[in-house]
Amino acid sequence: MSSIDPNVTIPWNREAEEPAGRIRTVLGDIEPRRLGFCHSHEHLFLAPGFPQTVNKDLLIDDYALTLRELRSFREIGGEAIVDAQPLACGRMETELLRVSEEAGIHVVASTGFHKLAFYPPDHWIRKLGEKELTELFIGELEDGMLSGTDWLEPEAAERVQGRAGQIKTAVDAERMADPDKRWFAAAANASLETGAPIMCHTESAAQARWLLSFYLERGVPAESVILCHLDRTLDDPDAHLELAGQGAYLEYDTIGRFKYHSDEEEAKWIARMLAAGLEDRLLLGLDTTRARLAAYGGWPGLRHIAQRFLPLLALEGATGQQLVKLMEKNPAKAFSWRSRAGLN
Repeated sequence: MSSIDPNVTIPWNREAEEPAGRIRTVLGDIEPRRLGFCHSHEHLFLAPGFPQTVNKDLLIDDYALTLRELRSFREIGGEAIVDAQPLACGRMETELLRVSEEAGIHVVASTGFHKLAFYPPDHWIRKLGEKELTELFIGELEDGMLSGTDWLEPEAAERVQGRAGQIKTAVDAERMADPDKRWFAAAANASLETGAPIMCHTESAAQARWLLSFYLERGVPAESVILCHLDRTLDDPDAHLELAGQGAYLEYDTIGRFKYHSDEEEAKWIARMLAAGLEDRLLLGLDTTRARLAAYGGWPGLRHIAQRFLPLLALEGATGQQLVKLMEKNPAKAFSWRSRAGLN
């Protein structure tokens, strides 16, 4: 654990220009300035099912415990969470709506898809073509998320009132081998149709480069693309500078994950990126599992960034204005829809 004093004073300055567009939360559209202090990549719920065959900690199904975690987050100034779990692999739609209202936290939900490892071999998402996937993603963004898609095909699933606010995508070897790249093409189509941002699970700089190029070639604006997990290895600063230099957002979420590196190393890396001019292109999160949520008996919990990591980052030279960008201004821009299509 970090030994940094959580009472270190950070000079916040929240005055900023209003980003364009609206952010779509599960309870409705909000102005970007209302998003507030935001974790840009978390998992609040994961239903029992196939994902646990990959990792037993991919089970976050106790409503009372998640509510407790979010209320604790709210107590220290947390205002918004981006839930990165897409349809058909454990997303709990009804619970996301309910907990957002009860905890008083803005929740941005995800449509789209995860790595194929999180779906059974015979799952319907492996079979749909680009057109069907495009229509599915747009429907979840504009009409409401589908409930029960872990086991039901989309036409048999019930649509809930809450709508997704972003499109999750994930690179893996199996999808890269697909000649049509239909999942990624569908995400690009849905983003262009609606203006919704695309969040990208990547596991290497090479994957991030390929996927960003794929979306740019199809006309998706770089500022609509959020590249995740690139901070798992802190060894290729040129790749980060290149990707952010093209206009994409880099979402760092390896904070408190000591199997990769320490928080001190993470803070030094982020300070280096800030010094290189990336303060408008970085987002932070914890990428929570059951083992990382305090209410479930895990560590470090959703209070960690605000109470421990930001003071550490400040000691590495990050200014109060830069910290506000990481936690408030940048998320307000990154998760804003780029057009007004479908917004009301």
